[in-house]
Amino acid sequence: MKTYFRLLSFAQPIARFAFPYIVCTVLGVIFNTLNLALLVPLLSTLFSSAKEGSPLLERPESWWDPTGMLNYYAQQANIHYGPHGALQLVCGVIVLSVLLSNVFKYFSQRVMENLRIHTLLNLRKTVFNNVMNLHVGYFSNQRKGDIISKIASDVQVVQFSVTGTLQVVFKEPLQLIAYIFVLFATSIKLTLFAVLVIPISAFLISKIVKRLKQQAAQAQHLFGLMISYLDEALSGIKIIKSFNATDDIKEKFHQENIRYSELGRKMAKRQQLGGPVSEFLGVTMVALIVLYGGSLILDNQSDLTPAKFVGYIAIFSQVMRPAKALTDSFSTIHAGIAAGERVLELIDEKPVIQDSPDAVDAKDFQHAIELNNLSFSYPGRPVLKDINLTIPKGKTIALVGPSGGGKSTLMDLIPRFIEPEKGSVTLDGTDIRKLKQESLWSLIGVVNQESILFNDTIFKNIAFGVPDATLEQVEAAARVANAHDFILQTEHGYDSNIGDRGMKLSGGQKQRICIARAVLKNPPIMLLDEATSALDTESEKLVQEALNNLMRNRTSLVIAHRLSTIQNADMIVVLEDGVIVEKGNHQQLLAHEGLYRRLVDMQQFTEA
Repeated sequence: MKTYFRLLSFAQPIARFAFPYIVCTVLGVIFNTLNLALLVPLLSTLFSSAKEGSPLLERPESWWDPTGMLNYYAQQANIHYGPHGALQLVCGVIVLSVLLSNVFKYFSQRVMENLRIHTLLNLRKTVFNNVMNLHVGYFSNQRKGDIISKIASDVQVVQFSVTGTLQVVFKEPLQLIAYIFVLFATSIKLTLFAVLVIPISAFLISKIVKRLKQQAAQAQHLFGLMISYLDEALSGIKIIKSFNATDDIKEKFHQENIRYSELGRKMAKRQQLGGPVSEFLGVTMVALIVLYGGSLILDNQSDLTPAKFVGYIAIFSQVMRPAKALTDSFSTIHAGIAAGERVLELIDEKPVIQDSPDAVDAKDFQHAIELNNLSFSYPGRPVLKDINLTIPKGKTIALVGPSGGGKSTLMDLIPRFIEPEKGSVTLDGTDIRKLKQESLWSLIGVVNQESILFNDTIFKNIAFGVPDATLEQVEAAARVANAHDFILQTEHGYDSNIGDRGMKLSGGQKQRICIARAVLKNPPIMLLDEATSALDTESEKLVQEALNNLMRNRTSLVIAHRLSTIQNADMIVVLEDGVIVEKGNHQQLLAHEGLYRRLVDMQQFTEA
């Protein structure tokens, strides 16, 4: 129940919905019960209205005997207006009662629907906000499809189970109490015999739905796996087709689909068994009551009249509806809590990297970035060992070396995407752990090897993160990035949509859009991670020119495998196995004839 109440907290302020819902539900239950109770005076009017010699009914002392009171007023109407007038009056009251019952039922459902949507809004907002606040390293260890499944599918299950159960838990017991009250008022002996079905039914249903929570949790996990496979298949469609792996991917997805479907079938079998079992028990009890009550009437052992008895049967037949709704809600709440636990797990996930309580804003960058005795390890694998490096303001520093040497890891430490195991990174002498992350990021621009673009217009992609950018500013940034000319050649210019991940653009065009985005942000520090390595020669030339424009008068840290692109760097740092083995400019390193010289010779040999 702790999980349920935590999920319910997302419905706050619940009082705004609770009061109108309670009022509408109570009135709806009263008139719904009255609909059935009015059968007794209707039948009395039809079959035993005040005929010659028929005894007059005494008025009950209070409405604690509702059927008796209704019978009394029906007889009075018969006396004053005659049988036809009484019949018309009773039918009119029944129609009015049904109308009011449905009006209040409609308004209570509208209130609950507003509560459901309000809960969904709060829950999905909280989950997504927390996911966006998590550190970058978290996503390296998680399946993207599982996260998507929690935000989309699990939240959907939670919102229906929480609000639906809330509706059932309040309305159906109230309706059940109202029916049982009328039944007791009609015949205490019959009702004591009849209510045995409710605990029996509840016991049997609880046995049926016992394993539903466990199965529901497993079903949500399998759904997350399917979403992951789907995401991988759509993202890698070119590779899948070029390697003739379409059938393998289809089979992989199909097998997961079978597992999910089989589990769904088992869950449905348990969920759907509850209805028939409770309905069978209900009909059985009605038959037993007819047998028992009919015997009492035939043997003149009860004050029940035939009209009251028929009304009693009609009301009791409806008792099983709220009882069935309550038992059905057990399966719904199990599924909802299972999904809710997965959602709350994501909400409770805290970013490993957080601002310290005394963190201050990084106002500006004036002097240098320093890496002091920096070490970093992934589980079981050291990546960087005692790195010491100074990156002065306005200088271009290049990182080169064999793959796996720690270049990208070193770069990720500067914006604090990951934390060092030992040592520190300082900005103008201040440890970046003492700076607020958002203020640190505002000083840094990033251009990666993979062009990260969004399914939106060219204008929106360049102006990403700068919401008040004007068209003139965006065009100026595009010119610096050598992108303006090709943008004008697109169908709608800067308003052209570039498709999912920029699929409508070439690799060079996508990279120049990314560079234009960084130019518009105009940060003092640039981090460039192999920004030209995936391009052809012509595109590389255009992109390199754009990068040169971008790095002018900025502090830049560049990772490059094509060594020709960093020959003019102020300093080249050679990393091997997580250690700096050489430092200097291009000419100095060539003269040293170390690892850098070997890398240059190998690349020239390859290009030749």
